[in-house]
Amino acid sequence: MARTLSPRELLEKLVSFPTVSRDSNLPLVDWLEEYLRSQGVAPVRMDSPCGKKAALYAHVGPEIEGAIVLSGHTDVVPVDGQPWNTDPFEVVEKDGKLYGRGTCDMKGYDALAIWALVEAHKMDLERPLQLALSYDEELGCIGAPALIEHMLSHGMPRGATVLVGEPSMMKVVTGHKGMGGFSVHIRGHEVHSSLLPYGVSATMEAGRLIQWANEQNEANAGKVSDLAAPFDPPFTTLHMGVVNGGTASNITALDCRFTFDYRIVPGETTAQWADAFVAEVDKIHARISAIQPDAGVNLVPKFDIPALVPEQNGEAEAIARALTGDNANHVVSYATEAGQFQEAGYSAVVCGPGNIEQAHQPNEYISIAQFEAGQAYMQALLATLQRQG
Repeated sequence: MARTLSPRELLEKLVSFPTVSRDSNLPLVDWLEEYLRSQGVAPVRMDSPCGKKAALYAHVGPEIEGAIVLSGHTDVVPVDGQPWNTDPFEVVEKDGKLYGRGTCDMKGYDALAIWALVEAHKMDLERPLQLALSYDEELGCIGAPALIEHMLSHGMPRGATVLVGEPSMMKVVTGHKGMGGFSVHIRGHEVHSSLLPYGVSATMEAGRLIQWANEQNEANAGKVSDLAAPFDPPFTTLHMGVVNGGTASNITALDCRFTFDYRIVPGETTAQWADAFVAEVDKIHARISAIQPDAGVNLVPKFDIPALVPEQNGEAEAIARALTGDNANHVVSYATEAGQFQEAGYSAVVCGPGNIEQAHQPNEYISIAQFEAGQAYMQALLATLQRQG
């Protein structure tokens, strides 16, 4: 059997792979698959439809249902244009911090989860442990649904509880907002602006949708539910982040492209907001295509991430609180794969080392203290899984 790597060694190895979401993560998955096999663990690999990426999961312990699942993602965001002081793909220790792309989000947790899985394989477990590492989380959690379905349909005993290790400073996060969104292309019809009624301005039609979003935000701010109250802001928000269009100031715009997304509070669904937006788009499409048949609106879905809803007597929450000692209530406005696991029938929470404020930043780091707290968390988890007596 090959030498077992420490959490720090695993972190250094994972960070060395530049698994930016636009690129392949296969070198990391290839290495990890080989490493786990060298430790006696039999991982399962799930290739992406394009074949350029892969997810990986594994089960150790008794071949029974009810495993605790350690969930992470392998991809990271780009470093282009960021003023790094060190090589982003090398772990550098300085002043009690471990610098490198992904150290915080979330290869620090991945390293600890891999270490825990290998340690668990050496133990006599009463309850099994599983590892689930996805791809394309940073593109809108688009890789997790296929991974979850694969885990449930390919013979591995079904897990019960998921601990998603996004950076939370080891606090137990029981709720987060969901997200959905579209890429929007409005096709106008060019005429001289003095003949405005006979053309269609794509940019002016985009303005109608932007105004609709503003009106929805104002209305949402006035109706805060009990489930939404802990969030900041405590309501669903709609947003257009990038808008591009137009040819000249005196020509009705032929094209306008923009992104539209919504962050929903628990108790609401991405489907209901998608339906509301599509209904508004359909109105505009019908009106402008009646003016000029070549005018219209095209929508491309970007992502669909359900909210994580706080559970009544949820096992994931109980386990994470017992391991950390954290009994406070925490919710976050960013989205994770926890809502997708919960939607598939798992109990789920978010709890991991590091500060989310470091995620995606230049000179990203995880503090050594947080990394060590994460290892203590894993050690406590292993003790709970081990057969007693």
